[in-house]
Amino acid sequence: MQEHILIIGNGGREYAIGRVLKEDNRVKTLYFAPGNGATHLLGTNLTYAYPQELLESITFHHITLVIIGPEAPLGEGLSDYLRSHNVRVFAPSKAAARLETSKAFMKDFVSAAHIPTARYMQSSDFQTLCAFIDTLTPPIVIKADGLCAGKGVIIAQSYEEAKQTTQDMLSGTAFGEAGKCVVVEEFLEGYELSVFAICDGEDFVMLPACQDHKRLLTGDKGPNTGGMGAYTPTPLCDENLMRKIRQNIIAPTLQAMKKQGTPFEGVLFGGIMVVKKNNELEPYLLEFNVRFGDPECEVLMPLLQTPLLDIITYTIERRIRELKCIFKEQYAVAVVASSKDYPYVSSASVPIRIQAFDERLGHIVYAGVSSDSQGGLLASGGRVLLAVGIASSIQQARNNAYEILKSVSFEGMHFREDIAYRALAL
Repeated sequence: MQEHILIIGNGGREYAIGRVLKEDNRVKTLYFAPGNGATHLLGTNLTYAYPQELLESITFHHITLVIIGPEAPLGEGLSDYLRSHNVRVFAPSKAAARLETSKAFMKDFVSAAHIPTARYMQSSDFQTLCAFIDTLTPPIVIKADGLCAGKGVIIAQSYEEAKQTTQDMLSGTAFGEAGKCVVVEEFLEGYELSVFAICDGEDFVMLPACQDHKRLLTGDKGPNTGGMGAYTPTPLCDENLMRKIRQNIIAPTLQAMKKQGTPFEGVLFGGIMVVKKNNELEPYLLEFNVRFGDPECEVLMPLLQTPLLDIITYTIERRIRELKCIFKEQYAVAVVASSKDYPYVSSASVPIRIQAFDERLGHIVYAGVSSDSQGGLLASGGRVLLAVGIASSIQQARNNAYEILKSVSFEGMHFREDIAYRALAL
């Protein structure tokens, strides 16, 4: 069967997914909605204002599969709408997506399922949250309940900052409606991992663990961002630790979701904090996302040996247990080049200049880009692009990524200089 595939989204994640699908000879055409200024290099960009208009495009273009990349359309129930019209969709339902769209729901859910997570309180009442804050030792983690594009988590260094942040969220000053309910958590000391499970509602397969770099600046300084770079696989997650994540976090989550009548189908992304306890490394769940991470997707996709289309097909057909998911014995490192004012305010669009580079080193993934009237690329704000280096060692993959980045320039371009530093320090 020749596939006509539509990818919903406009970021680097969607570009990376499209890039690997384009290499599959079973994929006849690729569409993006809305796509970005570079996705036309892979397929055709479509626009839609509401789900019915999207459905009309799906029918008109004979689209056989829809992949939903970002969290917002999942929270709005797009996958349910499309399935109700007999469209094949790779994405969780709106009910299952609550694992990401509501941090309060997620914390209550995993606590009830006895999944290891930080001690917490969720409430819309300021005094209740302040009383809980007083039981913790700074730093203290404050989270807006709703979607904030990866920026709704504040690590307060004092009781005063924690209470002020909580008040700012509850009042709507900080994150609007997303902060009208707040989760306060104890701070866990350790290191973070990004772990992905492809789930068909009952069974799952695990992908190699990644490590993201959330802070804006080299040395983990500055504010949280959507992610300034990532790498995979990581030596910080051995088979024993992965077994604990699989048994103590992913498996009980799927069982509990099925039990409550909202089976999880799609990509379950666990943000894991690894804590040293009694000389053992123990995984704690920080949060769930319900789609591929960005920038983790950009390092996972090029290492897939099992075709992505097979992974998606087996998931939709609920026979993921039959699939052996194989990855290349290589490493991938992605470095984000962001706009001048990211993540504070939007930046004006500026031209991107890209010189020729050795494509054996890796490739570029485009994200926050648009095109000018002559077809040239513009950096249109946010995370603009990613240089993805691939090699047989982490060190060489990182070297390759930064070498590729030397060929890229635009006004105000910013990037971290230490992606994969934890792995290289071992």
